[in-house]
Amino acid sequence: MRPTAPVLLCAAALAAASLTACGGGSGGDPDTVKIAYQRTTDNKTRIMDDYLAGIKRQFERTHEGKKLQLVPVQASQADYYAKLQQMMRSPKTAPDVVREDTFLINSDIKAGYLRPLDDKLAGWKEWSRFAPAAKAAAKGEDGKTYGVPDGTETRGLWFNKEIFARAGLPADWHPRTWKDVLDAARTVKEKVPGVTPLNVYTGKAPGEAATMQGFEMLLYGTGKDPLYDPAVRKWVSGSRGFRDALEFVRTVFADKLGPDPADALDPAVDNRVATDWLPSGKLAIALDGSWLGKYWQPGGSRPWPEWTSVMGRAPFPTQNGAAPGAVSLSGGWTWSVSAGSGKADLAWQVIETLQTADNATEWTVRDAQIAVRDDVAASRKYLTSMPGVDFFTALVKFTHYRPALPVYPQVSSAIRDAMEAVTTGDASVQRAAGRYDEELKSIAGEAGVTARERAR
Repeated sequence: MRPTAPVLLCAAALAAASLTACGGGSGGDPDTVKIAYQRTTDNKTRIMDDYLAGIKRQFERTHEGKKLQLVPVQASQADYYAKLQQMMRSPKTAPDVVREDTFLINSDIKAGYLRPLDDKLAGWKEWSRFAPAAKAAAKGEDGKTYGVPDGTETRGLWFNKEIFARAGLPADWHPRTWKDVLDAARTVKEKVPGVTPLNVYTGKAPGEAATMQGFEMLLYGTGKDPLYDPAVRKWVSGSRGFRDALEFVRTVFADKLGPDPADALDPAVDNRVATDWLPSGKLAIALDGSWLGKYWQPGGSRPWPEWTSVMGRAPFPTQNGAAPGAVSLSGGWTWSVSAGSGKADLAWQVIETLQTADNATEWTVRDAQIAVRDDVAASRKYLTSMPGVDFFTALVKFTHYRPALPVYPQVSSAIRDAMEAVTTGDASVQRAAGRYDEELKSIAGEAGVTARERAR
């Protein structure tokens, strides 16, 4: 995942991914292109597998004599990042096409793992279809583009209207402040015992979900200092907003409004939220992503026909209700070509196949993505694909993006350390924030950090 994430041993990771050997892959075969992607660890979710199986058939049918070899890496998201980076270190193990999380692009560029695609994009008419923000997310600090986005996502509040009814809360719930969110959670705790009131991802094990769906959703709603100040090109320490976000996390767990910390710090907690806690009525409110509905569709890993009437949605509010009134975070994934691939032309042809208008629409709908292409966003298939797609698409106007800088993965890891400390009660907010500030200096260097006033 990130430089601080545990790196899997090659043999063990490949075994988990149902591969047969550490080296070689497509080896010296000039007619076979390898495509690596994450397969989730629940052994049920096969959305990507099924989609790519169709892409493989198309590609091999339209490219006579060529083969597309699927390389699923079955791992948690953090371990997928680590394994992918390990594979790309050597031309002997590097896939040709890789599914790359946009927040890792700059660190992987710096490590020399990705090939710029500007020469391919220059003559590709489909590129004009992509939203500028999506294109920017695939760019490196050098101004070159290293991937083709296949969708984005937004985040907000999901809530169980049946649990809310039992708690005396409204079905059209629309919290205006953080206090409103916590008050609703406290009401559920009092009126509906046995139900977890609120889930906010936290700590090291859930990986980037904790940083992005948890911490940054809070931080960017404070209206205070961001993680990174682009005006001075420095990371921010001593931020009041940082401490306020940590205080929200601390409150959720100290007041027993969230899951038991042992469950909250489970690496598979995101899957448990989607496939157990929400559909089983064990969780009232989830700060989570636009994609959850894909699990509950008839072809999903946890079909739940009633979800369309049971689950409500609300924007996550700013801290005290200040304009614009809501906050969201967006990221996304790209299809990239590894620098170690000796088949860049063939790899690009795979990406072209992935990004025909029909295939792009099919993937966006299957994976409950938010469209990044204008033709997909306008298609009836997308607009009618799932209840709530219009709601989550509307959150784009409130959205923020993570600082796409090479050291961001290390910063993200430091944030999760601070979150875990306040979640477990091992440190106060002040102490956890102070530790983060010190770690930030070791990551970015003294000259790369700007200090804000620490006094309350």
